[in-house]
Order: sequence, then structure tokens, then C-alpha cells
Amino acid sequence: MTKTLMLEDIRDLLSGFAAAIELDQLRVDALAPQKFHRVYDDNMWRAWRRDHLAYINKVLTTLNTIPPAMLEELTRAAITYEPEVVGQIALELFAEAASGSCPPEELDTAALFFGWLIRRLSDRTEDNPIDPDARALMLQWLPVTDPLRIGVDPECGYGQPAGLVS
Repeated sequence: MTKTLMLEDIRDLLSGFAAAIELDQLRVDALAPQKFHRVYDDNMWRAWRRDHLAYINKVLTTLNTIPPAMLEELTRAAITYEPEVVGQIALELFAEAASGSCPPEELDTAALFFGWLIRRLSDRTEDNPIDPDARALMLQWLPVTDPLRIGVDPECGYGQPAGLVS
């Protein structure tokens, strides 16, 4: 039997993602300048991380907007789709929100963000149930190393920190 995700689980997911972004900036700050591509724009990538953190912090304050039915849908998504699939969609939504490329009212709250995540997943073919531990699978949605995939951007060149895996 699968235990339904709780608001605390969503809080842990978002807080962990924010912590990973902050740690990523610390790792990048410790790199030697020659590790970066010649066109690397430090200010742009710092702003990208900062904008993501601001959005995550905003969403964290609206967790109470997530209704119980949505938590059940997120639970089903966690046990039905591969974590990488959900994670890719989540990263795209975070990028849309952080960049301002969508109207703020579309992703302004946790309920709106996760509602869009569920809608975008519904366009995909479901996998077979993977595992009944929805929380453990959900915590795999977002990467902990190079969480925004900046290091693999061709204009960065520094890649993942040595010895670490996502």
C-alpha cells in the first residue's frame, strides 16, 4: 500500500532543491578560473540560481494551497513515472517561473506549480508502478548535483564536480 504524500514531503523536496542550488554555487565559487569556458558569464548564472531560489522560497510559503486531491495525484505520479521524467518537467517549470517566461499567475503558488506538473505528465505514457514508496521516488525528482544543469551547459564547461553523481 502506498502512503499518500504529505505537505511536509513537498516541503522537503523544495527545501532540498534550494539547498542543492546554494551548495552548487559554493562549489562553483571554489573552482579555478581555467575550469570555465571562455564565454562563461558568472553574473548571469548567479542570477539564474538566485531567481530559482526566490521562486522556490515563494512557493514554499504557499504549500497550504495544495489540496489533498492533488497530493494523491502527486503520489500516483511519483509511483507511476520514472523520477527522471518528472524531474525534467519540474526543471522546465522552474525555469519558466524563474525566468518570467510565463505569466506569474500561472505558477504563482505551489498548487499551480504542481498542477502544471501533473498536467504535463498526463501527456506522457504512464510507466508501470515502480515502487510503492512515493516519498523516496519523489525525492529523486530533482538533482542534488548541478541541480539546474548549469555545469553541462556548453557555455560553462566545468561539468559536474569530481566524485559526485546526481
